[in-house]
Amino acid sequence: MNSNKLWTKNVQMTEEIEKFTVGRDREMDLYLAKYDVLGSMAHITMLESINLLTSDELQALLKELKDIYATAERGEFVIEEGVEDVHSQVELMLTRRLGDIGKKIHSGRSRNDQVLVDLKLFIRQQIKDLAVLVRQLFDALIKQSERYKNVLMPGYTHLQVAMPSSFGLWFGAYAESLVDDMQYLLAAWKITNRNPLGSAAGYGSSFPLNRQMTTDLLGFDSMDYNVVYAQMGRGKTERNVAFSMASIAGTLAKLAFDACMFNSQNFSFVKLPANCTTGSSIMPHKKNPDVFELTRAKCNKLQSLPVTVTMIMNNLPVGYFRDLQIIKEVFLPAFDDLKDCLQMATYIINKMEVKDNILDNPIYDPMFSVEEVNQLAANGMPFRDAYKKVGLDIEAGLFTPNKNIHHTHEGSIGNLCNDRIQALMDDVESGFNFSRMENAVAQLLKQ
Repeated sequence: MNSNKLWTKNVQMTEEIEKFTVGRDREMDLYLAKYDVLGSMAHITMLESINLLTSDELQALLKELKDIYATAERGEFVIEEGVEDVHSQVELMLTRRLGDIGKKIHSGRSRNDQVLVDLKLFIRQQIKDLAVLVRQLFDALIKQSERYKNVLMPGYTHLQVAMPSSFGLWFGAYAESLVDDMQYLLAAWKITNRNPLGSAAGYGSSFPLNRQMTTDLLGFDSMDYNVVYAQMGRGKTERNVAFSMASIAGTLAKLAFDACMFNSQNFSFVKLPANCTTGSSIMPHKKNPDVFELTRAKCNKLQSLPVTVTMIMNNLPVGYFRDLQIIKEVFLPAFDDLKDCLQMATYIINKMEVKDNILDNPIYDPMFSVEEVNQLAANGMPFRDAYKKVGLDIEAGLFTPNKNIHHTHEGSIGNLCNDRIQALMDDVESGFNFSRMENAVAQLLKQ
């Protein structure tokens, strides 16, 4: 049996035990490959500064690590059979090319802080990708809100026709929801963007490590200062990020449900792009909103992610435990699912068509009752008397709606406040410092 493991001594595992303990780690670690390389590049640059590597050794290692990074960027990085994880594979590749020099990169660190920094570097990039996609959907919603701001539609409570709404309000509501979701994402970014490297196995190192140097080299805002807390952050970081993802997913799931319902013949408020619907094998008239139905299901699944992560890490005492490995399996692939859903939603919203004569149907006439009550009250009739009069008129079939709506207060049909909603989103976006991360990574790769 191959024993390319960083911790191996003289005891060999049986094949069954090895398969059980490694699990899907090799598969999951492919997500982390290029970030493991970046973490190693920063770490060895720091090791050279404290005289644990010579300048020549550093340059030789950096050259090979940049080559491995390029391999990972091309999607060609492979964790070989018998190699336990990405950390072992990178070190194996270096020792094959450079001999004993390759074995020096692990001085002053543990796989514990190595995987921590890999995860944080990975998550940072995923948060940036999500923020870009959330903004794109937000912009599409605001555009459609402005385009259809004068088109009225029924608003519902208890799935009963309630009061006049508009497509300006409907699209704009989801845009503002994304602002709050972006606020969650910003909080996740701030928690993530702290450097755990140098915490080793959770208790520090006797080497005189320069943790501020690796923090700067990797473009982190600060470090996780307490080495024990740095290890306690494993699982907690993923859970907090998962909450931000679940918040976005919740907005998307609700939007998808609305769109599916409004697309149905019973409502017929909107028309979805034809290439986002499918036909029936038996009913030639059907146009099923499959893309939004799948979006709804995927996003509902994503909303369970924080609970899943919590249940894996719950009640673990201080220190590292192998339980945390299982979080990778549910957490790492989740970003691709959410990004796909955001892209699909943006595509559909941009191409969605709105029916502009919905309220010609007399079934919606009663929703103007509140407008009539308010008008009577404004003309001096006590509100409760006006309420009773209009109610009796509706029951007697005497109610004639006035469909000229004149709302002016902030956030209403006639005053959507989309400019203020955009300003809110701009303010949240300004809290991310993606350029610091990008510049640091670019500089590290230029060494």
